[in-house]
Amino acid sequence: MLAGAARIAFPFILGLGILWWMYRGTDWAQSFACVADARFWLPMSLSLLFGIVPQVLRALRWKMAIEPLGEPVRLGTCVDAVFMSYAASLVVPRVGEVTRCGTLKKYDGTSFTQSLGTVVTERLVDSVVMLLLTALAFLMGLPMMLRFLSETGTSLSGILQRFTGTGYLVTLVCLATLPLLVLFLMSRYRILQKGKSLLQGLWEGITSLRRLDRVGLYAFYSVAIWIGYFLHFYIAFFCFDFTAGISPVAAFLIFCVGSFAVLVPTPNGAGPWHFAVKTMLVLYGVAEPQAILFALVVHTVQTALVVVLGVGGFAHLLWRGKR
Repeated sequence: MLAGAARIAFPFILGLGILWWMYRGTDWAQSFACVADARFWLPMSLSLLFGIVPQVLRALRWKMAIEPLGEPVRLGTCVDAVFMSYAASLVVPRVGEVTRCGTLKKYDGTSFTQSLGTVVTERLVDSVVMLLLTALAFLMGLPMMLRFLSETGTSLSGILQRFTGTGYLVTLVCLATLPLLVLFLMSRYRILQKGKSLLQGLWEGITSLRRLDRVGLYAFYSVAIWIGYFLHFYIAFFCFDFTAGISPVAAFLIFCVGSFAVLVPTPNGAGPWHFAVKTMLVLYGVAEPQAILFALVVHTVQTALVVVLGVGGFAHLLWRGKR
């Protein structure tokens, strides 16, 4: 009981602690005035649209992977389950994968272990795509970053001097939590090992890609999902004058760094994501108060979208009912 409560409480405490360290000296009156003066509604509305598209594409890709297993599945249920999985991860980080497989089993009667196997494969594919995109981002962004440092007369030692004691502390805390995440995932894997039938169903789901008729479409969805996530992030840059001038290549590099920061188990990456995005924006010349304001506003709006979609998905499932 205590261990379970600690696992739930720790991500919230970690995220809130990092956010407090980052925003403890913020002039909120000035921040609210800056948001009020921003060109907010049109760019953010378009950004939110691209926040929905990747989740729908994820549901389409998931349905493709499940169909070769001969399991009953409706596209609407897949979409609602994906919406709910992101919202569930706000409460308990990393629980979304289990939530959406349980939702599919409850409403469409799909095998839980087989659908979980397809999710495991999906995560592996996402990891490969993300690593490739990150490598591309660094190759494209490195010359620009070096030119920026040269033109501004900023050296590596100068950047490290601007990196405050708080920054070093937050970085160490984030790095220290990664082994805890690995141990958590390993404990979940050991639970699955207890049942041979569970492992068999899981393996069938993992290997479902071998039976796909349209592998190219699956690959297209896998890349389009991350393009959608990037546009969801990048279009928000045009809400503020101080980020509107950042190039797409630089924004792509910032996006990749922020995506890796989300691996730290906090609700929707709160804290580590803010810190990573703020640090990269400062590196590209944005003043620190404006950088942390951008991170706070964008993350808050994106989290609100996750909540709205999750509630909407749950309500739609209740209205449609079981198969």
